[in-house]
Amino acid sequence: MSDVITADTPEAIAERLPDHVVSVLLVDDQPIIGEAVRRMLAAHTDIKFRYCNDPTQAIELAAAEETTVILSDLVMPQLDGLELVKRFRAEETTRRIPLIVLSTKEEPATKAEAFANGANDYLVKLPDPVELVARIRHHSDGYVSRLQRDEAYRELAKKEKAIAEDLEQAARYVQSLLPEPVTDGLLADWRFIPSASLGGDAFGYHWLDDDHFAMYLLDVSGHGVGSALLGVSVLTTLRSRTLPNTDFRNPGGVVSQLNNTFRTQDHDGKFFTIWYGVFKRSTRELAWAGAGHPAAVYFDDPAVAGEPTLLESGGPMPGVLPDLDYQTCLRKVAPGARMFIYSDGVYEIRGADGRVRTHEEFIDVFQDASARTLDAMMETAKRERAAAEFDDDVSLVQIDFA
Repeated sequence: MSDVITADTPEAIAERLPDHVVSVLLVDDQPIIGEAVRRMLAAHTDIKFRYCNDPTQAIELAAAEETTVILSDLVMPQLDGLELVKRFRAEETTRRIPLIVLSTKEEPATKAEAFANGANDYLVKLPDPVELVARIRHHSDGYVSRLQRDEAYRELAKKEKAIAEDLEQAARYVQSLLPEPVTDGLLADWRFIPSASLGGDAFGYHWLDDDHFAMYLLDVSGHGVGSALLGVSVLTTLRSRTLPNTDFRNPGGVVSQLNNTFRTQDHDGKFFTIWYGVFKRSTRELAWAGAGHPAAVYFDDPAVAGEPTLLESGGPMPGVLPDLDYQTCLRKVAPGARMFIYSDGVYEIRGADGRVRTHEEFIDVFQDASARTLDAMMETAKRERAAAEFDDDVSLVQIDFA
């Protein structure tokens, strides 16, 4: 499951942007032509018309007045019309504005040269008013649509940047909650590689008292802010021991209370899996309970090759059915034993062949004693992935029972 962050489309943003008026600039050295075109357009009140009889000022005027169509004569004493077309196209402020060349001659060679220099259209002056207005509207509409699209994408880019910054800040906060390594009484350490999207993995460990050490890892469905918030909420509850009427030394009781506290209907249908264990130092007894989570991997002696022991539990994921009684499992822990708890992102990795590695294949790797370290397992995960980044968070906690 994954969260979808709904963002405005360029079209939706464009609808909220101010409308661009049709703005025509005529560049022609003959005032009579300027007056004739003005009269052709006078009945169309939505068309803004400006006249420039000095081509050397045309580029500055076109940029300053937000022109949407340029009409340019080809024969002018101050500046050749074809050269002016080149200059319009060379300037950043005018190079995309549609340009219609006006000429007294219907010559294919002249037309070809005008188009080669960057003209969008060619009319023999003076054209019929109906045709002139139609062409002006056609070119202006296309240009305005492009302006609105570009403005929409700029606004969309700003929104996406803001979302990315928020997600990055949220990811940093989640990682700030992860525990420091432990070397007192036993050894505890971890590795974590976040996915490309903000995920819902969270884990921790701490001494409950002088004799009991708690360890846990949870994986929230989906990605995004909602998943991360639920993960942080559960993690904070376990760290601060704020579940009501709960003995945190009893894993089954902890998971049962989490099931009643974090209901899926209260979190937009999101759920999480969890493995929660408590090591009692005085008796070297490990108690654990699980809820839909992969089994922890245990070795009496991590230096001896062979299959690991899987510390499984049959409890369903929390939050779906109320008032479930999660059972606590027990086993003795050998001196020097090692255990790993992890999220499914460690093994559900899509390889270059498109196939996702199974949990059984992941467990088979542990038969090699040299693979039973945090760094070795992470290197295996990185080596097997086909993409540049993981699709899901990769979380791995190692406990050495010294």
